[in-house]
Amino acid sequence: MGACGVALAAAASHGGDTHFVGSASTMCLAHAPVLLGLYLAYRHVRTATLAALVLGFGTIVFAGDLVCRHYTGDRLFPFAAPLGGTLMMLGWLIVAAGAVFGTRPDR
Repeated sequence: MGACGVALAAAASHGGDTHFVGSASTMCLAHAPVLLGLYLAYRHVRTATLAALVLGFGTIVFAGDLVCRHYTGDRLFPFAAPLGGTLMMLGWLIVAAGAVFGTRPDR
């Protein structure tokens, strides 16, 4: 996710209308460290696995739609960006739920 974010940032810096690619880069770079943190915490935080799956999939769909729009002029599929954005928001709520539900008991 981080490598994709850097690659998209590089693509966005090289001319033309790069609004979509720049936004996709921002989302990838914002969520990459969170996914790493969730991976590191999965044994202790009850919601880490679900949060990582939802955040990761949402980011891929959202960024993928923006990249598709930039390079092909068409969407990934109808309502891809809103679906991806909604999944990212849901993923963050699942992260927050992990704080409410506490940690897993030691195994």
